[in-house]
Amino acid sequence: MAVNSTKLAAVADAENPAVMCGDVDDSVSESSIDFAGRANWLRAAVLGANDGLVSTAPLMLGVSAVKPDARAMVVSGFAGLLAGACGMAIGEYVSVCSQRDVEIAELDQAGKRGGDDEKALPSPAHAAAASALAFSVGALLPLLAAGFIVGYNLRVAVVVVVATLALAAFGCVGAVLGRAPVARSCARVVVGGLAAMAVTFGFMRLFRASGV
Repeated sequence: MAVNSTKLAAVADAENPAVMCGDVDDSVSESSIDFAGRANWLRAAVLGANDGLVSTAPLMLGVSAVKPDARAMVVSGFAGLLAGACGMAIGEYVSVCSQRDVEIAELDQAGKRGGDDEKALPSPAHAAAASALAFSVGALLPLLAAGFIVGYNLRVAVVVVVATLALAAFGCVGAVLGRAPVARSCARVVVGGLAAMAVTFGFMRLFRASGV
């Protein structure tokens, strides 16, 4: 009976090579690595650019609601770009440094300090630069849209339209790369951006109406 059981187990393993432990572990490990790389890229690029756009466009519209000249709108947007890019870079640098310290401590406990595992750790400087660049790219879109238009109403409309189209594009790209529903992702990003612009413009309009 023991011999027959052994033979049956061997036949089952031979007929189902895809379910062997080694094969499952390799596929799961490779999938995890691919997903982690894609998530980091999305966070640094698409989400960073989206943050730059959502932060800068409402700021420009809010300033224009109080002071309608083009120079004030562009200067406020440029100031928002610089402040936001610096904030993103510093925040990302601190975050990655903290993550790196934790992972180095784990390597110390495992006795693997100084090897290939340490070389594969994320770079705080690279992460900070990527976040600042992505934020700046998103913030530049409303700036370029408003910089060459003189008329106030047309300038505001162009900023809103450009921001909406860019938000839809960011949502679509993020959904495709992240394998998420495209329509839902685009709608979420666009509605959120439009809400931010409407609230900022409407609230700041009250200051102009009150003469403050």
